[in-house]
Amino acid sequence: MDKLKLTSVKILESLYLQFKKSCLDDDFTLQKFVNRSLDLYSNDETFRKKVLKYDKLEQSGSMI
Repeated sequence: MDKLKLTSVKILESLYLQFKKSCLDDDFTLQKFVNRSLDLYSNDETFRKKVLKYDKLEQSGSMI
């Protein structure tokens, strides 16, 4: 297994709470989501383009 890298990121609280509620029944975690998303972003051109074009989040003072 690959080594784990501990990181710290700031995420929107409202999105995180919505995500947590969605994950309760699925036994899904933020760590699983991030790892799978990173893999898809790196290896799936369609997914990458979709993420890069996504603009439905409001601009704030952070780097969203």
